[in-house]
Amino acid sequence: MQKHAVSCALVRENPRFRSLLRRRNRYAFLLAGLIMLAYFAFILTLAFHPDWLARPLARGMTANLGILFGLGVIALTVLVTVLYVRRANREFDPEALEIRRQALK
Repeated sequence: MQKHAVSCALVRENPRFRSLLRRRNRYAFLLAGLIMLAYFAFILTLAFHPDWLARPLARGMTANLGILFGLGVIALTVLVTVLYVRRANREFDPEALEIRRQALK
């Protein structure tokens, strides 16, 4: 247990690890902010301009802009998740693993 506590302390004190956390958190908050912006824009539009979202996509269709924009918010959420996972797998995780390996030496 002592060795684990020492290696955790070494990892936390590592400047590369702190830099990694800052970059990862900044990226995560940027993507979360994007989702929040899209979601609240949709909700505020729904609250203050429901007539705009009720417009049909084409003459005679029952599907409206609200459905399209709602699906867009869902699609954006999936896209943002894919972007985060790809960057985490390519950049964040390998760097964290290397920092951990160095601490265990």
